[in-house]
Amino acid sequence: MFSFLQEGLFSRLFPNNILPETGAWLFYLAYFGFALIVIVSSYLLGSVNTAIVVSKTLYRDDIRKHGSGNAGLTNMLRTYGKGAAGLTLLGDLLKTAIAVLIAAVFWGFNYVGGISTSLGFCYIAGLFAVVGHIFPIYYKFKGGKGVLATATMGLILTPLPFAILLLLFIVIVAISKYVSLGSVVAAVFYPVTLFAFFKLLFNEGTSIPPLAALATIIIAILIVWCHRENLERISNQTERKLSFKKKPEVAAKEDEDGEDEE
Repeated sequence: MFSFLQEGLFSRLFPNNILPETGAWLFYLAYFGFALIVIVSSYLLGSVNTAIVVSKTLYRDDIRKHGSGNAGLTNMLRTYGKGAAGLTLLGDLLKTAIAVLIAAVFWGFNYVGGISTSLGFCYIAGLFAVVGHIFPIYYKFKGGKGVLATATMGLILTPLPFAILLLLFIVIVAISKYVSLGSVVAAVFYPVTLFAFFKLLFNEGTSIPPLAALATIIIAILIVWCHRENLERISNQTERKLSFKKKPEVAAKEDEDGEDEE
């Protein structure tokens, strides 16, 4: 099973991505067909809002009617408690993981062999899962900010760069007390860290797969765009700061008056 995921269905049909002497149409049909399946399935998976699903399934309610009105992890925790928040977190992690797994089935999950397409399409899957989370087709294209979906993609595909970016996020938040600032900085450095990772890791001088570079740059732009209001509030010094010293009712009131981070 692991060997199959490393190679992927496309590599098994067309070893080394060699165009067959006869039936070239089949090669291109498989290439673009598999790519389309990955893109569409990833977007549809990303569009699933776990918070809304959990609130309607378990509580016969809509999380968007409570607290800040945001269908995200923070509002779920505040409204329904840790159990509901845990299910929301699990669901948001799984939808991105499944999207990447589908890409691996078709294209493979391999750092070296066929790196431009195999691993690249896993990043494309992650990108469209993030796009779906931000612009969900099921909820009038109004979703979250894509940070958790991006983090899940990074953790699965390249754990070392993810760990570096997580450390950067923690340092920024610890110094500034702005979660949104930490998210934006980590997102901006995502393609930079990934480029350094591929450049330094392989003795062969393998560079970052073009599709991975494209996906992470677009994700960085999207996350900055989604946090534009947060950045404006930081500039005006009106953005909420992270604090563990406030009383729960005070923090909850501030959350209702503002906007959740997800």
